[in-house]
Amino acid sequence: MLCPLSGLAERIGSHQGGELPRRFLLRGSVGLKELSIFVDESGDFGSYAPHSPFYIIALVFHDQAENIGSNIDKLGERLSYFGLTDDTVHTGPLIRKENEYRNMPLEERKRIFNALYNFTRTSAISYRAIHVEKRQLVDAIDLHIQITKRLSAFLRDKADELLQYGRIVVYYDNGQVELTKILVSVFGTALSNVEFKKVVPANYRLFQAADLLCTLELLSLKAERKMLTKSELLFFSSGRDLHKSFTKSIHRKLY
Repeated sequence: MLCPLSGLAERIGSHQGGELPRRFLLRGSVGLKELSIFVDESGDFGSYAPHSPFYIIALVFHDQAENIGSNIDKLGERLSYFGLTDDTVHTGPLIRKENEYRNMPLEERKRIFNALYNFTRTSAISYRAIHVEKRQLVDAIDLHIQITKRLSAFLRDKADELLQYGRIVVYYDNGQVELTKILVSVFGTALSNVEFKKVVPANYRLFQAADLLCTLELLSLKAERKMLTKSELLFFSSGRDLHKSFTKSIHRKLY
């Protein structure tokens, strides 16, 4: 059973979004380098539609030797202040004032967004976002092909760095069967030291960071094409402010 998020850093580090594996905590033990990769997606495998113009994958990389436990605890404290029922931030609904955020004032939603954003920005992680513009696709299979090609090319480009790790664990919530199959196929072909684990979003802060990064990538693409919705413009004021306050800074963490 997974440990609760609150206070975890003081005890073992934090596998909830980047903890030191237990073997690193044993006196005199020497473990292999371990890398965690958290994956989230935005969009679907259907054809182009105005509500789903892009398909995006965000991959968050965390070297387990980097302890981000204090960041995790700080985020947990901030979120508990807002009375969130499960301490989980769902970035898209937060911006659009949907679901559990439907009765929440704008300024409070902004403070929650900022808490997760600052956690992501200041933690010892990096990320890569891969996107496909669905309008440019001809056949339904083209989306699978493009995601596979782009993810494969990225892993080839980073092969020397990734192969320094004795263990790589890919975390995904298996939300889309198509993406699950692509991840297993591409990572399994590119790397021999990879494992896959189904993630429960509420238990992993870095999966929530991946959700945030997916959303920021989508918003950045929409802002470039002047496609931001009324709710998005209300939240960020303008595409220019979105870039100046958020996307410009977070791009420094690109891997």
